[in-house]
Amino acid sequence: MIFKLRKYKIGKGALAVIIVLLSVNCLRAQLIPNLGGQRTGTSSFQFLKIGTDARGTGMGETVVAVSDDISALSYNPAGIVLFNENGVTFTHTQWFVDTRLESAAGVFHFGSNALGLSVTSLRTEDMKVTTEFQHEGTGDYFRFSDLAIGLTFARKMTDQFSFGATVRYVEEELGALKMRTVVGDLATYYRTGLGTSRFAVMITNFGGQVSPTGSVNLVSGRTVDEFQSFPPPTVFRVGFAFEPWMNERNRLTTSIQLNSPNDNKENFSIGAEYAYKNFLFVRGGYKFNVDAENFSGGIGLKFPVSFAKGSLDYSVANFGELGFAHRFTLSILFPKKHN
Repeated sequence: MIFKLRKYKIGKGALAVIIVLLSVNCLRAQLIPNLGGQRTGTSSFQFLKIGTDARGTGMGETVVAVSDDISALSYNPAGIVLFNENGVTFTHTQWFVDTRLESAAGVFHFGSNALGLSVTSLRTEDMKVTTEFQHEGTGDYFRFSDLAIGLTFARKMTDQFSFGATVRYVEEELGALKMRTVVGDLATYYRTGLGTSRFAVMITNFGGQVSPTGSVNLVSGRTVDEFQSFPPPTVFRVGFAFEPWMNERNRLTTSIQLNSPNDNKENFSIGAEYAYKNFLFVRGGYKFNVDAENFSGGIGLKFPVSFAKGSLDYSVANFGELGFAHRFTLSILFPKKHN
């Protein structure tokens, strides 16, 4: 059997199309990975990513456009002017590997403005210092710890629009090494006027690059005191929320949120909260395109406490192979006195 090869003539137009298609495929293979997973591990102060409120984490942290209570200090500082009470809140997070995250915050209102103060601390138990030759330990111990102290200001510009900003001092300590810096949040909150719908935009944890200070003595006897710099975990968030069902007894809040972090791929999440008589709350959320975490849920109760109003919230979030993270939040709000 004899095979004959035919010669095909390729015109300039067809050749141009082929070149463009090859270029697009090449660019797609090179650029798209850089817009996502290849950024993993390129930021510092990872504890700033951990949710510090049970209501928000129960809704999958899809709350940038929902934050209208004291939990707004964690998720949208512009939201702390959307309620009238002054108050305090405390959250305990049972994190992984016997690590605990504690946070406390308070809000004070004056006129159309509000001030907030928040403190977050993460600590591990003391751990043994080991080397490649002393597997059981050298007799010394070290601890990993994080601290963040934030000051928030928010102002209601109109009945529909408010903005907020947070300046936060953060530090991280690992043995003899320590990092310190200042980061900021900027946020807006806008009621569209179409039913209960609202729209929010926020950029959180933006700041300059930082590197550890201190020195490490290696087994070889060499001392290392210069380290690479990394930026904080900046995230740009856009959210939308509304109530598809609401009457005197029932309220269903739904929300969707797009997140663009500087150290990972873009992702989005959905969340919902059902409220019965503004007393009992059931929450749920799901995160898409996130490697570790996926679904979460929670419950909440509001109750009177003498001359104040209290609320107790619980949430659980599934982190796959890592297990479940549990959070408990207690908030106490004090009604403002009217002259």
